[in-house]
Amino acid sequence: MKYLISIGALLIAASLLPACSKDEKSSAERDKEIQKALQEGAQKEQKMYEGMQKGVESVEKKMEGSKEETKK
Repeated sequence: MKYLISIGALLIAASLLPACSKDEKSSAERDKEIQKALQEGAQKEQKMYEGMQKGVESVEKKMEGSKEETKK
């Protein structure tokens, strides 16, 4: 019984090996797609950060304006 299980495991492993092989062209294409996605993500993060900065600046201006009004 153990013999049949080990043979079955070897056959399964042998059938999966060709699926794991890399195709250089598709690998290069995937690398380009990954690089593009990372760049787009970095750009979105930068825009989000800039938007947050503008929001903080506008809140600070409003706070200063309200402080000046309460002083008057």
